[in-house]
Amino acid sequence: MIKYDRLWQTMKKRGITQYALYTHHNVNRSQLNRLRKNQNVEVNTIDKLCNILQCSVEEIMEHFPDDNRF
Repeated sequence: MIKYDRLWQTMKKRGITQYALYTHHNVNRSQLNRLRKNQNVEVNTIDKLCNILQCSVEEIMEHFPDDNRF
């Protein structure tokens, strides 16, 4: 399972709010909602957040083992 708890911590460290993401950086509100619920998001979204926050992927998301298999 991928969790995005680190995203909120990184945003706080960088002083960037959710409001700033969707008003100044054009991040879709539905994408933020998906991130809040730890649902699937596109790699495009992760890339955009890394660029906005000037951080690495590891500062946005974390993998936890689960039984999700293909």
